[in-house]
Amino acid sequence: MSKRTRPGNPRVAIAYIRVSTDEQRLGPEAQRASIEAWAAREGVQVAAWHVDQGVSGGSSIEARAGLCAALASLGQHGAGLLVVAKRDRIARDVVIAATVERVAASNGAAVVSAAGEGNGTGPADAFMRTVIDGAAAYERALIRARTKAALAAKASKGERVGTVPYGYQLAVDGVSLEANTDEQAVLAIVRELRASGLSQRAIVAELTSRSLLSRAGRPFAQTQVARMLAHRAA
Repeated sequence: MSKRTRPGNPRVAIAYIRVSTDEQRLGPEAQRASIEAWAAREGVQVAAWHVDQGVSGGSSIEARAGLCAALASLGQHGAGLLVVAKRDRIARDVVIAATVERVAASNGAAVVSAAGEGNGTGPADAFMRTVIDGAAAYERALIRARTKAALAAKASKGERVGTVPYGYQLAVDGVSLEANTDEQAVLAIVRELRASGLSQRAIVAELTSRSLLSRAGRPFAQTQVARMLAHRAA
């Protein structure tokens, strides 16, 4: 007989925040405010906060340090809830969303949305979650299709397509690249920190402590540091 999972405390929650690179309508501050308002309304204590910055909704669970930490925190704090601001913050992929729910359940917790969509334990609630997850996946596919079409249009006009690597900027001709002095200085710091033996996560923490921000004016994410180092290696 398999051992039953001990339910966590339904009045204790672990909060998870995700912000992707291609959708900034619901930033980390707005997500946190939404979750805090929900917690106050429901009388729930948020025991820990975990964030994935610059991470796509289609990324695997293993590729999200924040989500992995949030799931691990459920058992550590005896939490009965994993809360997100909106259901699509879990994932924009039906399979990944379902997997997160199973992992949370194995830790005695349920996934809930501060916005309220799909919450509940009945058959209708489960069906609604499937519909919401499917719609989120569809929206992600639309975003990718629009981006692909826009890049194709630019390429047909002879314009540069693709992301400009960190450390560079478009020249006045709109095609060639030239060094960006400020970003090159940050690149030099990242390489120096890596050479000293720091992990990517430690480098992110050090950049934050120095008040160095990304192009978007936010703290650097681990994925951005990884791209800086990979670009140099290439």
